[in-house]
Parts: sequence; C-alpha cells; structure tokens
Amino acid sequence: MSPVGGHAQLKAAVEAGADAVFFGVNPLQGDGRADGTGAGFHARAKVGFDAEALPEMMRGLHERGVMGFVTFNVLVFDRELRDAERQIIHLAESGVDALIVQDLGVARLIHDICPDLPIHGSTQMSITSAEGAELARRFGASRVVLGRELSLKDIERIAQQTDVELETFVHGALCVSYSGQCFSSEAWGGRSANRGQCAQACRLPYEMFVDGVQRDLGDARYLLSPGDLYALHQVPDLVRIGVDCLKIEGRYKDAEFVALTTAAYRKAVDEAWAGRPLSITPQEEQDLEQVYSRGLGPHFMAGTNHQRVVRGRAPRHRGVRVGTVVGLTERGVLVELTEPVRPGDGLVFDPANWRKPEGKEEGGFVYQVNAEGRRQMADGKTTAELRFAKGAVNPDRVRPGDPVWRTQDPTLSARVKPLLDASDPLYTRPVTARFVGRVGEVATLTLTHEQGQSVTVRGDAPLSEARNRALDEAALTEQLGKLGGTGYHLAGLTAELQGAGFLPVSALNALRREAVERLTELRGRAPERHAAARLEQTLMTGGGGRETASGTSPQIHVLVRTPEQLGAALTERPDSVTLDYLELYGLKPSVEKVRAAGIPVRVASPRILKPTEQNLEKFLLGLNAELLVRSGGLLEGLQDVENLPPLTGDFSLNAANVLTARALLDMNLTRLTPTHDLNARQVSELAGLVGPERLEVIAYQHLPVFHTEHCVFCRFLSDGTDYTNCGHPCESHRVALKDERGVQHPVMADVGCRNTVFEGRPQIAGPHLHDWLKAGLRHFRLEFVHESPEQVREVVQAHRAFLNGEIGVRDLEARLRTVSEQGVTEGSLFVPEGFDVLPALPML
Repeated sequence: MSPVGGHAQLKAAVEAGADAVFFGVNPLQGDGRADGTGAGFHARAKVGFDAEALPEMMRGLHERGVMGFVTFNVLVFDRELRDAERQIIHLAESGVDALIVQDLGVARLIHDICPDLPIHGSTQMSITSAEGAELARRFGASRVVLGRELSLKDIERIAQQTDVELETFVHGALCVSYSGQCFSSEAWGGRSANRGQCAQACRLPYEMFVDGVQRDLGDARYLLSPGDLYALHQVPDLVRIGVDCLKIEGRYKDAEFVALTTAAYRKAVDEAWAGRPLSITPQEEQDLEQVYSRGLGPHFMAGTNHQRVVRGRAPRHRGVRVGTVVGLTERGVLVELTEPVRPGDGLVFDPANWRKPEGKEEGGFVYQVNAEGRRQMADGKTTAELRFAKGAVNPDRVRPGDPVWRTQDPTLSARVKPLLDASDPLYTRPVTARFVGRVGEVATLTLTHEQGQSVTVRGDAPLSEARNRALDEAALTEQLGKLGGTGYHLAGLTAELQGAGFLPVSALNALRREAVERLTELRGRAPERHAAARLEQTLMTGGGGRETASGTSPQIHVLVRTPEQLGAALTERPDSVTLDYLELYGLKPSVEKVRAAGIPVRVASPRILKPTEQNLEKFLLGLNAELLVRSGGLLEGLQDVENLPPLTGDFSLNAANVLTARALLDMNLTRLTPTHDLNARQVSELAGLVGPERLEVIAYQHLPVFHTEHCVFCRFLSDGTDYTNCGHPCESHRVALKDERGVQHPVMADVGCRNTVFEGRPQIAGPHLHDWLKAGLRHFRLEFVHESPEQVREVVQAHRAFLNGEIGVRDLEARLRTVSEQGVTEGSLFVPEGFDVLPALPML
C-alpha cells in the first residue's frame, strides 16, 4: 500500500504496482474541522483530494485493480460529529474500500452508518498486542495497523493470537513517539498531532542534562530524531508470518519517492510470495536511499538497538554519503570519494563537531569534477576537487572531516521517468480467458480478472469452416493476448473448439475489445452500499447526561512516582493516591502503606504493552488495588476478568468526544480522563454529555509530550543496546532535555524501558477551575514528576485551599509559580480566542 498526496503520486503508485493506496479527503463544501484549519478528518492536513472528485477517482483506481483507503485518522471533537457523519456517508457512497480510523467512537459510528464499509484501526490507536487488535475489532475494525516499534517476533506473536487482519509499516519516516501518544505539538503550539498538525518537535536539537550537569553529546544533538524505516529485507519474514498488508509512509513525499519505493516493495513481495530470494540490486537500494533518507534501517523491526535508531547528527534528508572533505583548494573543495560524483549532483557538507549542527549547511550543485584535482591515493581511495557556482559554497564553513552527502542525483530522475510519464499502463493485472467456438455457432469469450469477476461476450457471426488454417489455442493466445494499453495481461487461456472453425482476426479483436471494456466497467463500479445517518440515534441511546455533582465535595487525587513523593502525599491525606513507579518491586509495599493510611490506592499501568508483557495484567491485579488503565489492550484484556477492582481510564485512551467516552465507560470504567487534545472548555462540554461524575480531570501535571520506545538513558548513558546490557542508568540518574527556549524537560523510564519526556513547566488548570466546578466536575488529579516532597505538599495544599474557597485563582497561580523555577503554563488547556462562538453539539 502506497501513500499518495496528489495526482502525480497516485499515478506513480498505480504504475509501480501498488495493490492499494491511502490518502486523505478534504471536507465537503461548507464542512471543516473545529480547529479552524478547514482540513478534512485526516492526519496530513496539508494534502488531500477534493471530496466531490472522489467517486470518479475511486472508479479509476478500481478499473486498474487498485484499492483506495481513506485516512479518517484524527480524533474528532463533539462539535464536529455532524460534519464527520456527512463525510462518512459521502465516503461510503463514493466507493472507498476502507476508512483508516483512530477515534474509537467514530469507528463505531462508521460501522453503524454503513456496516459493510471496512474499517482499519490506525497505527494511532497504539496497537502493540493481540488484545489491542481485539479492542479495535470491538469497535468495528477488520484490520489494524500495528505500531512501528514492534519486532518481527512481536508481530508473529500477535499474528498467532488474533485473526484480525494485520498491516505493518515497512518504509518511511519513523515518529520517535508512539503514534497517538505524542502531545508535544499540543503542549508547545496548540497544534495537535492527533489532529493532523504535527509540528515535528522531535526533529529539533536538544541538550541533555544528567543529574543537573550538561552532557556532551558530540554531534548527536538531534537525539529525538530517528532514522527512516527500511524493511525491504524483512519482507520474506513478513510474508511468512502472514501480515496482510505492507505500508509505505510518505503522503508528503513526491512522485519519485512513491514510484521507487512502490516498485521495490512490489518486487520483494512478489518474490517472497513465489518463494524466490530477494533480488534487489545495489543500484536499486542506493536509489531508495537517494530519493529520501534520514538514514535507512529496519530499526525496531529487527529488534531493539538504541544505539542505532537515533543517530542524532541531523534531522533532515541526507541521501547517499559520497565522501569526506580532506581539504580546500583555491576554487573548490577536495573530497575523498567513496561514490562517483558527477556534474549536476546536489551535495551538502555535513557540519562536523566544531560548530552547531543546526546552523545553515553549505552545499550546492556540482558544476565541475576537476580532472586535474582527481588523484588516486596510495590506499586505493579517490580524491577529487569539486567545484561549485561562485558564491554557492562558503569555504569558511567547510572543514576537513565534514561528511559529504549527495541529496540530489539527476540520473535518478532519468531512471524513474518511465514510471511517471507513461501514457499506457505499465503495471498490468492478470486475466484469464475462456474461448468457446463451434462451427456454425456464435463464439463466446469470457474474461476473468484476478479478483474473480467475469464477463462473457458473444460474437456477431457464427464460426465458418476453415479453408486453410483453423482456429487453435496458439492463434487465440496470440490475438486475445494483445492487451497493450488496457491494464491487463493474459495469464492463461482455455479453448473449447469443435470442428475446424475460422473467425477473422477483426472479429477476434472485436471480441477482445468488448470483453475488456465490459470487464473494466464492471470492476470500476462502486460497491452497492446503504449508508444512513445514525448519529442522532446513537446519541439518544448512548446514556450519559446533564446531571451534575453539585452536591458532592471536590475530590483530590494525587499521582506520585517516587516513595519520597508518596510520603509527602500521605501527610496531606488526599482522596486517593495513584502509584506510577519505574520498578514493579516497589509497588507492593507502597500499596500496603497507602492502604494502611486508610486512603484508596490506585496503580498506574504502562501506556504500551507488547505481547511478551501481558503477564503484567496478572501482576497488577494481584496488588488488589484500583487501576489507572492507560493501555487500550489492557482494558480489552480486563473485560473477561471476574471481580474487577475499580478502573479509571486515563488520557492515553484518547477520549475526545461523547461517543468514545461513553463507549469506554461502558467497558467497566468508573471514571475517565479525557485526552489532552481537548482544551478546558471542551472538557466542560464533555462533562455535560457524559455526566461530570464520570470524568476525572488533571489540574496539575507535567504534560507527557513524548512517549518513546527509544531510550535516551541507554543511548547516551551506556554502551548497551537494550535493557539486557545497558546497566539500567534510568534507576540511578535524572535526565532532562533542554530545548532551544532554555526549558529543561524531565525524562523518565517506565517498567517496559519506554521513555516519557515531560513538559518542564507544570501545566495548571487554575484559570479554568471555576468553570469546571460550575460544569459539575468534582474529581481533580494532581500529577508529579521530579517534584520534591516539599513541593508535593505545597501543590496539594494550594489546590485544597482553592477548592475549599480559602484562596482565589490568582493566589493559587502565585503559589504554584513558587513551586516551579521554570514557570507554569496552560498548555493544552488553553482556549483559543473565539472558540466559544462555534456551535456546540445539541444536548439530548
């Protein structure tokens, strides 16, 4: 399956042999998202096809035997549900083959609107286990796109435990954060990654502080910018495992990228399916690196190696390394070459350690490879003088030791040009033919394409007796196999002939043309579907309501991450304590300590659970504590457990609207914390739709901006590759990442060695607490990261004083500012100006 962001990419994918393409669709006239972007409900806000042109586009794809999957992979707000419903109906009626969906409630709505429209659970559902796949199936999905952090062994285990169709990414950019679990754009710019507005904060440089001291990172300051996925050599294993679809990432990439990657993986799949070894050439592999690469590798699919996932030297396209600078000449740069360089190549000189790597890089197009400057070194290496246009390269910013990369290769365009400029179909689908001819009767021709549809056409005149050469299978194969320009090739022919019959070539050609036309028309038809509006009915039967908890005193729930914080929290006697510890062995005594104090105790689950980590469910239940459920797979796994403890669903379940919130609450949750994609006003509105007593909101926290499989502790504080040999520096060191604004963001590891980067400034809800109380909200959580015991006590005391009416908002904010040296922020709770003028969903 190939990515298409425009018509050129669409053509490239089809001609290179894609079985399916995926793309976004812009909103219908007059519709749009509530964030003001005007974008459709897809996670690449800058690219999308017009909704009105979709039926014709799908017809064209189906005529070529290609499926079209539409990305509907953003969280949908309550204010957008009616527009979303209209869009879903249009997509269903336009003949799309599936919708790729992130929002669980929207997935269920799609299934209600059009039960026979397939739903694919997006990778933004953070599916990393069979239980996660079953959760998606519960909401209507027949296929799930697995997390890119899974190894081949993980994928195989999942395939053995579920019959839900599986799809995996095999090529393209990697997010450092688990998809669906990144809130950096939301925290730092109000641009939600779960809404298609990723600001790519992971591609920025950071400084690392270890125990308060800056660590020299050398040339690896882009320590959250991973290389690109390249799993071509893993295709045979993926085919063996039974993965249903291999997905190439890149809806922002150009047609050359789409053509080259599609052709390479088409070839690899066909060879693996036929049991033949992979036969990619060195030039083909280099072309894949040349067209776009931040450093290609299988990364997590080949198993965890934290030293390789993130090189950290640069965040952008590098292409192919061609050499190293060894000196400067009067008119050029002397480079020790490892690859041929030709005039017209676009080169960039990669900054070495002597200057900040995020500065402007020197580079340009080579106009001369000086023959006089070329010489063969004693060790067999070639050195050449490369000359550029005057002023293109500042020699003062090029130093010996700089790697040299070819970012553009004009010969590449020539190699891919046939795929992009073809006027007739290049990639063709197989058809089989059945010809029935009897002397004195009209001949019939049946064509059947690879998906099983057939058409039969009849000739205009009966077969006559042959005077010379009678019709035979060879002659029929020759004439009926002339399918050039049709998108088909003849894969087989059966002939039922009686008598020595004759039919003119013109008659055979006419039969073939009519059969091809009718077969193409048949496969291009939109599927017969009935789509009907169901939102009103769903809302009316979904429960929830307007009732408030105005008679209930506000409750303070405290989440701590260290035993020292726990001690301080217990002195303040909150209404509950949640333990979110790095190590499991510290949980049981802490649970008993909280219980001995007479305070309800919860334990937080990890946000991600892989197939080998499912025993954690049994361990957590064995603590006899309430659970803060952060993993959708864990929530699904708990549904069959008897005598469940009280469950609270956390923000990571991504409840952004009433449909999702109600559905999750129906899965044995006592309360639910909305996603951080909602601002403060949207939280109040959601409370009115599901009942405020069913929500638990976070009034103080460090927003978890990145949640990563990549471990910066292992990468920079050890020489190890994973938890088995890293020495566990996460247990003995505090790490923070300093951004370009000077803010230090703490990093913590969880029990699965996954890292969470937290916003350095506490996010406070102070300006919105009055509105939340007015909306009936009564459950408020305070979460701590690296706060000291004294800071924990001050935060709890300040919030209690406010909720008791002893201090106002200004005093609350003033007291909280004294806790943080870096200041405080509204973060994701900020309500944009004019937001309140948007029409709200009518309460039912």
